[in-house]
Amino acid sequence: MSADLQPDPSVIGAVSTPPFAVLPDPSTLFAGRANRLRAYAAVSPMAPFLNFVAGIVDAQHAIVPALAPVVMPAPEAVERARSFEMPPLDRAGMTLDDTLEGTLEALFDAAAKLRMPPEAEAALTRVRLADGPLRAQMVRDVLAHDLPMETLAEHVYVAAGLQVHFARLAHGLDAKALVPVGDGVCPACGGPPVASLVVEWPNAHGNRFCACSLCSTLWNYVRIRCCSCGSTKGIGYQEIEGSPGTVKAETCDECRTYVKVLYQNKDVAIEPMADDTGSLGLDLMMRQGPYRRAAFNPFLLGY
Repeated sequence: MSADLQPDPSVIGAVSTPPFAVLPDPSTLFAGRANRLRAYAAVSPMAPFLNFVAGIVDAQHAIVPALAPVVMPAPEAVERARSFEMPPLDRAGMTLDDTLEGTLEALFDAAAKLRMPPEAEAALTRVRLADGPLRAQMVRDVLAHDLPMETLAEHVYVAAGLQVHFARLAHGLDAKALVPVGDGVCPACGGPPVASLVVEWPNAHGNRFCACSLCSTLWNYVRIRCCSCGSTKGIGYQEIEGSPGTVKAETCDECRTYVKVLYQNKDVAIEPMADDTGSLGLDLMMRQGPYRRAAFNPFLLGY
């Protein structure tokens, strides 16, 4: 996380104000995520799946140091986006440039070293052999969340590469220059949340942050409010009976969706993407009810 989370020792006793946005640190983001996934795998019947996802996240972490620098949007474009309350990273305008192509290639090469089921290996081979136009279309598919069912597995690898690329772009932004751009929308890249997070930080006591599913930016969001439609009516919470109460589904009767809320103030090891993935059992339970999942997680495509 960014340095914004560090308290100022000169203002002990002052009223703390939580930051609006906390930017990701790509050098540590994926390593922490992989460790959390393996903690879930150690006690889960889904261990093979969770360990495979942890391997992909390990690959994300491994490629970061050697990647070429990302090209940040021009300062005037960032200011224009801010003035119109738009995210500075333009998902719609993202193209398969040399930097993104290099990131995807590096991710595919690193993932190829993993032990994986034959179906996953075949999908990786297909995406590695895909030509430029097909890869560009897959990038657009992921960013638009318009994923063909017959190629979901291939899109997982593309999404993993995009997570690395956008985390690096978000890291280069000025967190203090970001502004709210709408309910359920990341102020950095316009992505939807993977989950929300209740924290206990020196400057944020019991505050809630949404966690972007793409760039991993955290943004401050009012509690007991739908992360999808913004409604404060008909908000409820469901969890698996006997669970420790650190992962719940926050449901909304207005839009009939749910997004998980994770209580990091009860378990400091919680990591949004990892805990959303590791708590798949809650999603399976929720499928039996009237609410549909609104959060996006590339590792849970099809659920």
